[in-house]
Amino acid sequence: MLGGYRFTGRRAAEIAAGVEHAVGTGELEPGELLPPQRELAIELGVNPNTVAAAYRILRERGVIETAGRRGSRVRPAPATTGRDHIRVDVPEGVRDVSSGNPDPALLPSLAEAFAAAAAEGDRVPVLYGDVAVEPELARLARAALDDDGVPDGPLAVVSGSLDAVERVLAAHLKTGDAVAVEDPGWGRTLDLVPALGLRTVPVGVDDEGPLPGAVRAALEAGARALIVTDRAQNPTGAAVSAPRARALRSVLRDHPGTLLIEDDHGHGIVDVPLHPLAGVTRHWALVRSVAKAYGPDLRLAVLTGDTVTVDRVRGRQRLGPGWVSRLVQRAVVRLWTDDAVDARAVAAEYGRRRGALIDALAERGVTAHGVTGMNVWVPVPDETGAVARLLHAGWAVAPGARFRLSAPPGIRITVSTLTADDAGPLADAVASAVGPAPARSYV
Repeated sequence: MLGGYRFTGRRAAEIAAGVEHAVGTGELEPGELLPPQRELAIELGVNPNTVAAAYRILRERGVIETAGRRGSRVRPAPATTGRDHIRVDVPEGVRDVSSGNPDPALLPSLAEAFAAAAAEGDRVPVLYGDVAVEPELARLARAALDDDGVPDGPLAVVSGSLDAVERVLAAHLKTGDAVAVEDPGWGRTLDLVPALGLRTVPVGVDDEGPLPGAVRAALEAGARALIVTDRAQNPTGAAVSAPRARALRSVLRDHPGTLLIEDDHGHGIVDVPLHPLAGVTRHWALVRSVAKAYGPDLRLAVLTGDTVTVDRVRGRQRLGPGWVSRLVQRAVVRLWTDDAVDARAVAAEYGRRRGALIDALAERGVTAHGVTGMNVWVPVPDETGAVARLLHAGWAVAPGARFRLSAPPGIRITVSTLTADDAGPLADAVASAVGPAPARSYV
């Protein structure tokens, strides 16, 4: 018995399922201490090894964490209560600037590309045992990576950036290993890491990317992996600059055993160069998704990395989904070869919308961040209050809690669908909701 929760089950899976359900419903709260394994075994009338196995399942699922003699506790942000649930319900008549979605008007039509891919599939069907990566897609992707200075390496095609991050982490790390993550950073990554039974170590960021001192401290404290967003970081819009890349590579050279994962989140929608970090650690991976530039539903990303890492990802992929549909791969090839997206024009348009809002906020004494991408991050003293007041004023923004571990509060505003006439009224509402703020960092 723990608070109002009574443990049940005779098998490890049953015990673990009960605890996971109780965490998801709130019956067991984050931080609650679970009973010692032998004590719970006596209570349930089972072998202590059964309880040990149940706790192991819960750790691997990211529901609990164990700290030696201090025992096992429900994680502060368990995977069963993901950050996607920290959102604002948008009532009718309220403008939604919280979604993080691209502007549909800037996405290309997919009809012709899929029709051409389907016709090719009729002529040359893809069957079991065929290669997993469309040869022309591999050629075009590798040429683009070469142009951006990404080290040579084999390619894999996965179902989006998060799929790549999960597969690379699983290929190298074991339960309990620590992963350095950007804070604030992509909420789903912050959920994924503990869901894999790993520990998150927050690393501060500014407009130029992760702070080298924070990265060094995380690695010296034992973090075995580092996840970096190269451009259009979500939620802050940060982009790794050339000087910052040099500083981070210097840190990584001192820790060559670090697993480096780079997410080029802004590929296709930004107008700043890529400054990759890859090549200074033994194991590394860089992923590029087509979601932001070509459409979220395509669920395709290109992954490159060192030979061992990519080989492990391919091998595990073969045992699961097998491959990402070659029909989708061929459609993406057609979109690329037809220049269906003018990346410079798209980047410029998002830049105009982002800049208009940031400038309007600055005129009202409100500091905001967003050097690339489609989001603007606004530090606020009272996150809950700011979100509520903005909703009352007719604007739905994303609560910063979706993207933070230990970073100060903030709100994320997606500028994708803002017009030139929106910047002023939205800035007025934000200024009224948060009050004039002195220049500050969100680190």
